[in-house]
Amino acid sequence: MPSSFIMTFFAALAVAGSTFAQSCPDWPPAKAHIELNRQQAQIEEWDGSYHRQGVSLVADELYDQSVQRLADLRSCFAATPASPSNPLKTARGPVAHPIPHTGLTKLPGEAAVQAWLEGRSDLWIQPKVDGVAVTLVYVDGKLVSVISRGDGIFGQDWTGHAHQIEAVPRHLSWEKTVILQGELYWKLTDHVQADAGSLNARSKVAGLLARHAISEEEGAQVGVFVWDWPEGPSDMTERLAGLRAMGFEDSARFSEPLKGFTQAKNWREHWYRSALPFATDGVVIRQGERPSAERWQAKAPYWIAAWKYPFAQALAEVRKVHFNVGRSGKITPVLDIEPVRLDDRMIARISVGSLKRWQEMDIRPGDQVAISLAGLTIPRLDEVVSRSVERAPLAVPRAEDFHSLSCWQPVEGCESQFRERLKWLSGKKGLALSGVGPGTWDKLIQAGQLNGLLDWMTLDGAQLANIAGLGERSSAKLLASFHASREKPFVAWLKAIGLPPATGIDLGESWAALASRSVEEWQAEPGIGSGRAKQLQAFFKDPQVQALSRQLREEGINGF
Repeated sequence: MPSSFIMTFFAALAVAGSTFAQSCPDWPPAKAHIELNRQQAQIEEWDGSYHRQGVSLVADELYDQSVQRLADLRSCFAATPASPSNPLKTARGPVAHPIPHTGLTKLPGEAAVQAWLEGRSDLWIQPKVDGVAVTLVYVDGKLVSVISRGDGIFGQDWTGHAHQIEAVPRHLSWEKTVILQGELYWKLTDHVQADAGSLNARSKVAGLLARHAISEEEGAQVGVFVWDWPEGPSDMTERLAGLRAMGFEDSARFSEPLKGFTQAKNWREHWYRSALPFATDGVVIRQGERPSAERWQAKAPYWIAAWKYPFAQALAEVRKVHFNVGRSGKITPVLDIEPVRLDDRMIARISVGSLKRWQEMDIRPGDQVAISLAGLTIPRLDEVVSRSVERAPLAVPRAEDFHSLSCWQPVEGCESQFRERLKWLSGKKGLALSGVGPGTWDKLIQAGQLNGLLDWMTLDGAQLANIAGLGERSSAKLLASFHASREKPFVAWLKAIGLPPATGIDLGESWAALASRSVEEWQAEPGIGSGRAKQLQAFFKDPQVQALSRQLREEGINGF
């Protein structure tokens, strides 16, 4: 939540169409009260850390989504009183702004932008520079005061810091008093927001200015973008010319006249993907002419709005936690989340990666997590943003109970690994059974027809036709596919039932010959180390695997 976060908490609550906006949770009043208070406290903690210490504990877009989520929840539980909140209350300082910093309405999407533009004229667009907001005061051409945004009315005195920032002129060739509002930003070289993100640029500036003093070398890393001259000429073109004459080149360079939504969309896309000297998080659309400075207030006015870039991270609520056990026994926790949109994708499920990572993160239903897209395509879990007060108990599988030779039947706790064995068996690396996929196995399991990995081999047409979801044609095709499996080569059957990788080895055509091999004999094969040799011997010696070999021998499968 930046000091340039120029929308009050109450304005944030009014934003519609957020990523979070979903159905209301079925919470009893007591739980709703606890959860809302916890989330309010979390946001206040973030506010205090940023504005008092210059330390951002959460990405801005996650902060915005958290504020919106709290607003949505309050609307779900109208009976729950909302305590007055102001994200900038801890930022209030001792120095009064000569002219308040206004707020900034955030438009949540294209429809909102089009509605805001409707009927307006004299419009301009600028990149929304990702920095910290300040007031610069010049008297008789001399810099006399630099004030942090604070709460928009009172801020901290940053004049001493500003004297170390070369980009902030100490003198202007302007005789009258000049009051400017703008953004101190971290200088970047050829920064492309779409590719690199914000690089924590705002926090670097905020952290620098939170110190008691800074050096000229540090100050040289800071630039200034003046986004308003409240008492300047009423005409935007004249204001920009005046700012350029004072030396604020960025203001004129990155301000463009705007005619309609299409241009706004094009400029937003252009600045999102073009090399700039600063980080940005969207565009600002403003009317050139606005009320006199005497009427400005520290809240979002009608003449200016922001259209932010697509979220790089989305906030998502965890609905359920599943623990999927793979064919080899690896446990992968998977989260069912309230569906959220990232880029043009709707995401409802995401992998945690490993059981160890889940244990470290301790994710439970009701927690809020941050997700992003790795390589712009693959959903990725980044972090836990906030936790539900209620820590729901979960049946967590023990890693030691699962391995490459566990779960050959769909008994309790083994459903996931057994299903993965079947998927492998019918897949391209196994028997490549035509028309047989996960849905097929689910139907057979639910019908009670599969209590072992190879039970499908003895099913006949009548049994298949009586299974829910399998009609006469489907069951006939399925039966044909099952019968065709009998012609598959010996090696294909070995791989199908789970033979450990043995690439490049001539496995022959005899189960008995392979089953009699010692660890040393396996290790004598090219490319087989001691670990793989032990796995291969263990596979052939395992009682469950031996039972499968007998079953295949009884069915007349070649090699067994």
